[in-house]
Amino acid sequence: MASVLQLGDPVKHFWMTRSVARAMGVSLSEAMAEGRLSASAYEKMVTQCRSCGRVRDCETWLGAQVCPATQAPECCKNAPFFDELKEA
Repeated sequence: MASVLQLGDPVKHFWMTRSVARAMGVSLSEAMAEGRLSASAYEKMVTQCRSCGRVRDCETWLGAQVCPATQAPECCKNAPFFDELKEA
């Protein structure tokens, strides 16, 4: 029997996705306005976050940030997206 993936709260993970981006000095709103991030890619990022089992690690990382981070937390499923947006 196949297991069903439980997704986390969409509102919480929407804000966590935005928070990691902000900690890295990336504005997801600006990236969308500039055409560097599509609505479907943004949706995928939030869904990826919702499927992550390391929420506490991410929250700890977010709480420790005091200046723009050079990269996303190692545990982040969206690290490649964040790193790409930061480089652009």
